[in-house]
Amino acid sequence: MPRTAKTKTPAEKVAKPAAPKKTRAKTAGPKKAAPKPVFKSGYVALVGRPNTGKSTLLNHLLGQKVAIVSDKPQTTRISILGIKTTDKGQTVFVDNPGIHKPLHSLNKRMMNFVYSSLETSDVVCLLVDATEKFGHGDEFVLETLRKVKTPVFLLINKVDVVRKDKVLPIIDRYKDLFPFREIIPISALTGINLDVLERLLAEILPEAPKLYSDEEISDQSERFLFAEIVREKILKYVTEELPFVTAVYIETIEKKEQPVRDCPRSGTVRDCPRSGTVPLEDGGMEFGETRPVTLIRALIFVEKDNHRKIVIGRHGSLLKQVGIEARREIEEYVGHKVYLELHVKVREHWRDSEDVLDLIEGQKGCVPLPDPSGKFGI
Repeated sequence: MPRTAKTKTPAEKVAKPAAPKKTRAKTAGPKKAAPKPVFKSGYVALVGRPNTGKSTLLNHLLGQKVAIVSDKPQTTRISILGIKTTDKGQTVFVDNPGIHKPLHSLNKRMMNFVYSSLETSDVVCLLVDATEKFGHGDEFVLETLRKVKTPVFLLINKVDVVRKDKVLPIIDRYKDLFPFREIIPISALTGINLDVLERLLAEILPEAPKLYSDEEISDQSERFLFAEIVREKILKYVTEELPFVTAVYIETIEKKEQPVRDCPRSGTVRDCPRSGTVPLEDGGMEFGETRPVTLIRALIFVEKDNHRKIVIGRHGSLLKQVGIEARREIEEYVGHKVYLELHVKVREHWRDSEDVLDLIEGQKGCVPLPDPSGKFGI
């Protein structure tokens, strides 16, 4: 007998309550890490014709003096690094010699520093003087920059001393001559638009770790810095050809502890006959103690005997004044007493002497690189 399907009664058709679903407790997943802040670093070459304010700009950007400043052209002879570190990045500014056509071995070395900086920097800042007319020297600078692929900013300097209507024609001229990434009117002396410059540089520099430690602000050695300070004081007082034919070499630097001796007659503490007396104050040094002193001997090179006479001055007056001013600035740097001896030496044609040039540049601990790619024709 065939089976038939069993028909359910209405009561049986009533659905049974569904069993409660088991739910698993939700576990908190790993939190997404906050994105790390972007850190940027790189080299910014400061270039331009001589005396356009490159060193002044470097000092203002760093907030302290790391490069000597003079109104004489070709003051900077060796590239100097100025390092500015913030929480967001590190900018290494490279203050270069002024771009010019070299005549002597000294000038060729100066230009090799410029060419090396152009080749290795991430950004180039060309400084032009808003108070000067456009000339052949500016054409030579632009021709030099056309040989590099690095982004170039045009900084029109000294706008604090010219009317605004004088700046617009400069912008119009330059923007038609070269494809500048940015054109910024600035004042290296007063700081006009330097915040804009730093912001735009930060945007273009590559993401990279620090190139130098937080404590480093320059690559200058102490010996090189002292020589530059002495040379800056000389440039302050000499004119005509002397700024170009003067160089300074620090022959020796000796640091030692000097005994302090009591001086009953004057109630002071005396170091040695040459230094005079230093008042003994409460909490000062007592008899038998020592204090640090630095003894520096510097050679000033000139090319002719009449140059030597000018640098020494009547009865040694100019050399004495140079020594006083240089010693005071060096004392501020080292924080203690300094004895500075200056000697003027005639060395004919030293600007073409490889030995003298090696001595002078060796104070910084660097050797000028040759034209790195040969593209500049040096």
